[in-house]
Amino acid sequence: MNDAAPATTGKVWLVGAGPGDAELLTVKAARLIESAQAIVYDHLVGEGVRQLFPTRARLEYVGKKAAKHTLKQEEINALLVDLARQGMRVIRLKGGDPFIFGRGGEELETLHAAGIPFEVVPGVTAAAGCAAYAGFPLTHRDHAQSVVFVTGHLKDHSVNLDWPALARPGQTVVFYMGIGGAPEICRQMIAHGLPRSTPAAVVRRGTLADQQTLLSSLGELPQRIAESGIKPPALIVVGSVVGLHEKLSWFENR
Repeated sequence: MNDAAPATTGKVWLVGAGPGDAELLTVKAARLIESAQAIVYDHLVGEGVRQLFPTRARLEYVGKKAAKHTLKQEEINALLVDLARQGMRVIRLKGGDPFIFGRGGEELETLHAAGIPFEVVPGVTAAAGCAAYAGFPLTHRDHAQSVVFVTGHLKDHSVNLDWPALARPGQTVVFYMGIGGAPEICRQMIAHGLPRSTPAAVVRRGTLADQQTLLSSLGELPQRIAESGIKPPALIVVGSVVGLHEKLSWFENR
C-alpha cells in the first residue's frame, strides 16, 4: 500500500483518544496530535484532549450524536482521502479505541482503496476506562471469567443481538450506545435467563470530573434511567462485578 502512494501523498493516523481524561492518552497519541497538520475528530474526544490541538492545525469536527450527524460516514471517509492527497499529516481522532465500535475499520478500508498510507494507534476503550473509574473490575475470579463488549445500537437501528450468549452467568457485559435501547436490553437479558436482581449500572461521562454512576438491578434499570434523566454518552454494565462498586469506587469517593 505504501509503495503505491504518490510521493506527494500525505498520511493518516487513526488514533484512539481514550474515554475522556486527557491523561489517559498514550504517549504516541499525544506526540502525533502535537505534530498534526490536520485533525479530524469526533464528538466523544474529551475537552482536555482538544486543548492539546496545535493552533496551526486544520481542524475538522465530524461528531455524531444520536440521529445528529455532522457528516455522513461516507463523507468522513472522503474527507480523509482528500486531506491526505493534499500532502497533510492527518490525525483521525476517535474517542476510546478506534477499532471498538469506532468505525475505524470502515475508514481504513477506504484509505486502502485510495492508496493512502496509514497507521493505527490504539486507545483506552470506554468500557475499560469507565469501569476502572467506577470501581467495576471487568473480570474477577469470583465474579466474571469473561467480558463481552456489545453495541446497543446496530446499523439498522435495531437491538437484535445474540441474547442467549449475552445472558450467560459468570461474565460481564458492557453495552455501548445502549441508553435508548435499555428497556429492550434488560427485557431480553431477563427473558434469556439472567435474574432480575442481577447488578447493573450506567456510567455517564466516565473518567471525567462530572462522571455519573447509576447503580441498579437489571429489572429496575430502565425505570432508574428514566427517573434520573441520564443521557448519552453512557455505558451500561451488567454483571455481579457491579456489586463491587461500594468497596472499589476510588474516583468518585476522592
